[in-house]
Order: sequence, then structure tokens, then C-alpha cells
Amino acid sequence: MTMFRFRTQTVLWGLSPLRGLCSGTGHFVLLFLLAVATTSAQIRPTRIISVVPAATEILFAIGAGPRVVAVSSFDHEPPEVNQLPRVGALMDPDVERILSLKPDLIVIYGSQHDLAQQMSRAGIAQFAFVHGGLADVLTTITALGERTDTHAAASHLVTAIRSQLDAILARVAGRSRPRTLIVFGRDPGALRNLYASGGIGFLHEMVEAAGGADVFADVKRESVQATSETLIARAPEVVIEIRAGDETVPNPDDWNALPSIPAVQHHRVTVLVGTELVTAGPRVGIATERMARAIHPEAF
Repeated sequence: MTMFRFRTQTVLWGLSPLRGLCSGTGHFVLLFLLAVATTSAQIRPTRIISVVPAATEILFAIGAGPRVVAVSSFDHEPPEVNQLPRVGALMDPDVERILSLKPDLIVIYGSQHDLAQQMSRAGIAQFAFVHGGLADVLTTITALGERTDTHAAASHLVTAIRSQLDAILARVAGRSRPRTLIVFGRDPGALRNLYASGGIGFLHEMVEAAGGADVFADVKRESVQATSETLIARAPEVVIEIRAGDETVPNPDDWNALPSIPAVQHHRVTVLVGTELVTAGPRVGIATERMARAIHPEAF
């Protein structure tokens, strides 16, 4: 059995303008996550289970998809996963079904300690996925490529995503950075129980790469529950609501309840729908460009 975890190491991202996409530094730095095996031998897996939708997308994108035998309850992309068995998710993994499928590698969340222990007892190798920023997405792709023996495809994908992000940075370079609010949840028809991106994580870094200034950049959490009073005080100039598509699409007119917000005054409230917007996976470049087009339509 092999258990893979990550440790963090800071390195420079070459001469790319993407150097550092890390919160709070003002410069672009790459947080490189090294997969560390507890044994030296690695066997090429032939029966992979993933309970992490982002990792599932990565596996298919780097050519390991045909070896995936089951996915989580929340996997929707790519379409091929719709034909695969479901084995629960973060909070409710179906251990009995997982074991019945006889995987030789399972991709789990780093926080699923109980599941990791159960898999260890069963002798099943694990790859622990940890959410992070854009740089972490790239290093996870590289690490999964190493673990699944799809090095070349993983390297090609990383290069393609870097090129996408570099192109976006070039388009928005030198432009003003409007205060931008990213909302990923709220009550239908109202601005209650509103959850927004905080100052860490891939959503925050996507906003920054897209040429916006995250209004909650100073709040070092991945999410913020914001009241109407807080929204008025933060005064976003652009509001982007994102949804995966499997839920009620919000009505931007609901924001008329806060007429003093600059984004409302200047009709800069946008709703974007798509699983790529909420998945830290191989489509982060596409998602970042969609945000950039909403923040800086004049640049495209």
C-alpha cells in the first residue's frame, strides 16, 4: 500500500508573468506540491476510483480516464463519468461499494482521514487531494501524471493551462482593477445567506488573474458569509455570480435591493453558469477567461 500526501515548497514559475498567483504577496509565486510516497515502489494503477470531481476531470484530461472504474456522487464531467458507478462523496463515501470494485488506487480528499485509514487496512493505495490555488491545480496535474504514468499528457496539459492564463494576463495588463465580488451561493430571490469568495483559494486567484481586485482579498478564508451591510461597505464595482448549473440560476435583478452598490448602479452584475467555474481542475483557464470577459469586456 502506498499513501500519497503533499508538502509545500516555494519555487519560481520561470519567467512567466504568472509567477506567484498566491494570495497576499503581490507577486506571482508557485506553491509546488510534491507527492511523497511512503514506499519507493509505485505500480501503474489499472483500476482507479476518484471521489474528487476535480481530480476525476484531471484523470480523464491526462489520458487515465479508461482506467477510472468509479466516481463520486457529484461528478458530472467529462460526460463519460455518467456511465460509471457512484461511490459517495466527501461526507458519505460508500466503503463497501469501493471495496467491491477492487481499486488499486483511490483519489480522496486530504481531509478524509477515516476513509484513508479504511483504505490502508484494505491495502489500497491512495492519492490525497488538497484544495489550493491555481498553482496547486497545475502541480496536482503533474503529480497525478506521475502517479498514473501519464507524464507526457500531464505536462502538455500544464503547458496549455499556463498559456491560457498568460494570455489572459496579457489582455488585462495595464488596465484598472475594479473591485470584484464573486458570489457562489445565496437564497433564491434574495441576498440572504450569501456566500462569496474570500482571499485565498482558486476562485480568489482566478479573479486576480482576470484583472479584478477581490473585495474580500483581506479575509484569509476560502469563503465569506456576507451581510447586506458588509456588501454595501465593500462597494464592489463588479459582481459575478457563479453556479455549476445543477441548481437554480440566480436573478441578477435581485441586486436592485442594494442600489448604492456601484456594480448595481452601473449594471455590472453578471451571472455565469458552468461546472468549470467551481472546479479546480483542467478547465481553470477557460473559467478564468470567462471571468476576465465579465470584468474587462473591452479587452476581448
